[in-house]
Amino acid sequence: MTPEIFADRVLVWLGPVPITETMITSVATSLLLVIALRGLARAVVRRPASRSAAAGRLTFRFLHELVTETVGRPSPGLEIFAGSLFLFISGAAVFGQLPGVRAPTANLEAASALAALVFLAVPLVGVRARGPLGYIKHYFSPNPLLFPLHVVSELSRTLALALRLFGNMMSGHLIVALVVALTGLIVPVPLMALDLLIGLLQAYIFTILASVYIGAAIRVGEEESREET
Repeated sequence: MTPEIFADRVLVWLGPVPITETMITSVATSLLLVIALRGLARAVVRRPASRSAAAGRLTFRFLHELVTETVGRPSPGLEIFAGSLFLFISGAAVFGQLPGVRAPTANLEAASALAALVFLAVPLVGVRARGPLGYIKHYFSPNPLLFPLHVVSELSRTLALALRLFGNMMSGHLIVALVVALTGLIVPVPLMALDLLIGLLQAYIFTILASVYIGAAIRVGEEESREET
């Protein structure tokens, strides 16, 4: 019987460390993205008139406008973070279309890890924008009795991010896998295209929500700084 961790198949053990299927697909997705993006960046510098350069500029412009419209102003640090989330989730959706491969984001642990990154980024940005005391103070505003509600709100939205991404990616993968098992490879091609479209849409939604949460921390810090001056 193949060992599993949280319903994720363990492929090999490196001493006490289990290497699961999701870990392999996540690393593979990341490496392929790094190679592809380095190629686009090199094309922008060395061959600015090529199609690869155009694709690179379009990708950067899309991510730049997505974050700028969400936050209200350019934020290079958030563009890098949000862009990385979008590209990884999109790459996972494409990678999951390969026969016998499950998208990393179709695993609850991987989706939860991405949501946890957003959860940790919010207080980090908040502390940077408002200072430690200023950030902790907002949990007690406008009434100290609301402190538990603020905490529950941040935890619940993190859980919602993870479950939304996991549920949509997992359901699409299961439907395609069942149709392939019943009818063969050709018939479910439209379903695979729909599954890919859903994956890209989930990447967009996840990135928008992450930008909204982090952007809120940035805007509140800036507003408090203006009030103090």
